[in-house]
Amino acid sequence: MAVRRLGQPVWDVLCRSNASVPTRISMCFAQQRGMASSPKQQDVNGIPVEVHTPSDRRFRVVVTKNLPGDRWLQVLLKAGCQVEICKHSDTILSQDIIKTLISADKTHAVLGQLTEQWDGTLFEALAKAGGSVYSNYAVGYNNVKVEDANKHGIAVGNTPGVLTETTAELALSLTFAAARRIVEADSFMRAGKYEGWLPNLFVGNLLQRKTVGIVGAGRIGTAYARMMMEGHKCNLVYYDPYPNKFLENYVAEYAKLLERHGKEAPVSIRKLDTVEEVLKESDVVSLHCALTDETKHLINTERLNMMKKDAVLVNASRGPVVDEVALVKHLQENPNFRAGLDVFEDEPKMKPGLADCENAVIVPHIASASLWTRAGMVRDAQCSCLWYHPGNAPHPEVLYGIPTEYCWAIPITIHFGCQDCSHVNFHCK
Repeated sequence: MAVRRLGQPVWDVLCRSNASVPTRISMCFAQQRGMASSPKQQDVNGIPVEVHTPSDRRFRVVVTKNLPGDRWLQVLLKAGCQVEICKHSDTILSQDIIKTLISADKTHAVLGQLTEQWDGTLFEALAKAGGSVYSNYAVGYNNVKVEDANKHGIAVGNTPGVLTETTAELALSLTFAAARRIVEADSFMRAGKYEGWLPNLFVGNLLQRKTVGIVGAGRIGTAYARMMMEGHKCNLVYYDPYPNKFLENYVAEYAKLLERHGKEAPVSIRKLDTVEEVLKESDVVSLHCALTDETKHLINTERLNMMKKDAVLVNASRGPVVDEVALVKHLQENPNFRAGLDVFEDEPKMKPGLADCENAVIVPHIASASLWTRAGMVRDAQCSCLWYHPGNAPHPEVLYGIPTEYCWAIPITIHFGCQDCSHVNFHCK
């Protein structure tokens, strides 16, 4: 028997129980949620699109790729948004395809991907179509020309916060996969080469009590640092333009805890003045900085040569932070040096030679790929589409008449280019 909590929507009770939903009731709820018609497969100037039309159509939202789950879709439909999901076979859509979709009709918002280059071309097209919002399905926004968004009066949203632990966990996984040579050993087993235990077979590095360097001590860098410190008693050094007092105080308290209860040596943390100092001292270096003109090729030949010969370099930030050609050469010349990479300079391509480096663990940009996180990213991206349009200030309680229960949580979203952003969750550049 399904039990309804105080304030819980009846629809949620029915959906989360094993009770069957009668057709008439199901249609009633569908109409309430703006889903009176089934999705239609249409052709927009030669581009295949799946169209979801609400009973009360007020806005048009273009979504460049299909997204996990369907709750985000329910919210947009209930808000009166006609949602058009691009079904083009290209993994990365060209600007021409996106521009064609935008220009096909009056468009309020676009929910797009980090692989798309959003500059003046697309922002101009969106503005001409009557649009006011671009929502980036990512925490990073290096694919967005902020000055172009400002020029055309387009607000831009991203999805920070919800990726923190998931990305840090992936960076942690890459760290240990590289240090303990997991991928090499896995390939060895699958090739049928294992003939028995040997003293020197795939000997890697123990990371317990080693020094971990963090470049960029923001949310993700802090989460990664805590995982390495709490789980493996690593000492921390970090470089960031701003001191991370929260992390410093947290490590200090944890060190006291170890001394009181475990009779163990305390852990420590130090903020260093330069990236070079971090590289020289660390057994592991994990990159968590944003991609800017200043951080492009932050890790180059000169800085790689400063690192320990058996160090581990992890990059789960953005590919161009590392000079990939220099890294390939360094891996080839230093077989005990290891790297764990989630991102690449010319993504989705890799620089020549990287795939042949057995001392590199490489995965296809999956740092945020947990079900919980990807669903949370959709929630935040969908809320960005609803929170701003000309003539309506953002409101924390009701989104176009939608109770906040439909949005689960208020996103901490950065919006650029808006003319009048007074709400705390909006920030104008």
